[in-house]
Amino acid sequence: MNRVLNVGIIGLGHLHPFTYMPHFKSCKLTNVVAAMDPNAALRETFSNQFGVKTYADYESMLANEKLDLVYIFLPHCDCAAAGIACAERGIHVVVEKPVAHTSESAAAVAAACAKNQVLFSTPYLWRYHPVTRRMKEVIDAGLLGRIVGCEGRCAAGGLHRYIEGHSEWMLDPSKSGGGPMYNLGVHWIDLYRWLLGSEIREVVGKNVRVNQAYEIEDNSFAIATFENGATLALDISYTVPDSYPYGRDLYLGIRGTEGCINFAPSFEGTRQTMMICSNHPKFGGAPRQVIEFELDPVPGYCGSLGLEYVNEIAQQIIDGNYKPFIGGEDAVKVLEVVEAIYRADAANRAVEVQYK
Repeated sequence: MNRVLNVGIIGLGHLHPFTYMPHFKSCKLTNVVAAMDPNAALRETFSNQFGVKTYADYESMLANEKLDLVYIFLPHCDCAAAGIACAERGIHVVVEKPVAHTSESAAAVAAACAKNQVLFSTPYLWRYHPVTRRMKEVIDAGLLGRIVGCEGRCAAGGLHRYIEGHSEWMLDPSKSGGGPMYNLGVHWIDLYRWLLGSEIREVVGKNVRVNQAYEIEDNSFAIATFENGATLALDISYTVPDSYPYGRDLYLGIRGTEGCINFAPSFEGTRQTMMICSNHPKFGGAPRQVIEFELDPVPGYCGSLGLEYVNEIAQQIIDGNYKPFIGGEDAVKVLEVVEAIYRADAANRAVEVQYK
């Protein structure tokens, strides 16, 4: 009989903790025993909905509960302290992206987890998408030739969804670190690092503030050059109109010397379509292919991607394998790229990414 992990949730003032609960319920290896948030109304709502004991501070929760694993959904500026506190108690740590408001803080969490020999991961779930996995296979097989250019668009809005989701701290750069590049762009930065198997070495950045109500930019653009010579154009924003289907405008594109891939993910729904065009001999007779994917309908955050992640993390902990597919090093490097984009915007020129 498999061991069941006692899970604690730190932070409820976020868009995701409530929608992770279906995954914890479906996973036979996890049992959420406690949750924490300083907001009494959120604690009451969560407790009534899921029957979970709640605390006003995570120190009390860690002292009173025997936890194996925590998922942290605090304001980005507070995540590192909570993650380190858990690691020092021998508790495995998953922190919602981007893990912290600075790469230095993210590195401190990674160091604490390594020192105390506990797992540390962050859910960059696009790596688990069946379409992006197929993209990775095509790239690694050389069917696109040498990768030249990539595009990543992620427009999700508007700002009101953070207020409605009890996470208005996201609009305060002192707590979140910054705007959409910190919150959304990190997904594509991580994904393209993985897809190309290369690190970003130089960036150009431009942050644009449209809203006048909050001291935070709501559009962020970047041109990133990878060590392998490929270039990535990022268009990340909070300004997609409310009338846009499901409030998400998403696109991934890759172009190589022998072919290209286009993928416009459907944020809601299970049917996804990817187009591949390739001059490679293996595509002989069918150089243009449109592939349809029918994902399993799974309730919870990111559907089947979220459930697979929760299952995988739990199984690794039980197996004693504390080196996850997405680890602390990934979280730190993504934030180092984001910080370089902000430096490039401030300097109005290209800057090198400063990896520690």
